[in-house]
Amino acid sequence: MSLYGLVICGGESTRMGTDKSLLVYYQKPQHEHIADLLAPLCERVILSCNAEQYKTFRTSYPKLTDLPQFAGAGPMSGLLTAFETFPGNDFLVAGCDYPFLTTDELANFLHHTDKDLPAAAFYNRNAFYEPLLGWYSRSASSALFNAFENGTRSLQRFLQAENAGKYRPMSERTMRSVDTMEDFRAVKQALEADNDFQNGNQFDNQP
Repeated sequence: MSLYGLVICGGESTRMGTDKSLLVYYQKPQHEHIADLLAPLCERVILSCNAEQYKTFRTSYPKLTDLPQFAGAGPMSGLLTAFETFPGNDFLVAGCDYPFLTTDELANFLHHTDKDLPAAAFYNRNAFYEPLLGWYSRSASSALFNAFENGTRSLQRFLQAENAGKYRPMSERTMRSVDTMEDFRAVKQALEADNDFQNGNQFDNQP
């Protein structure tokens, strides 16, 4: 059974006002950083992107745009397209707007996921799934196609209907997403503070 990584890069980014997948927290565009996090855990990593991103992204990772028959369903379109294009694989899905995500957290998620379930996802304190931090087995693909044909356009509703596995991450901060420029600046500041602490710079001003 092969595990493929899928980075969800599309979306309108209307609240942000700029493409969230191009934001830089770690010396590279976020879509590339997230793909690098998935790479050690997956046989292959694919960028699910819109038509404009497909034309402009400079990356060594393969790019995939939504198939016309699945258009208009948000992130579900990307996952359906991935299952259609690469059948017979499980997918580890990560959105591009989770700057605190780590490979260790993803590995822990996979380790604690019941592979007899059709899917699993990170689960937040408000009792909602984080569908773009999830594992979707190949056995879930037919149910996902059926849900789409029956009018469902929400991965949240799909996960609820399938009683998917619930993973509470080691750090709740992992699930923090960035939707505005104010969020972006706050996260950048937090990451810089973390880096200073790890490098021992917190003692620079000590007598």
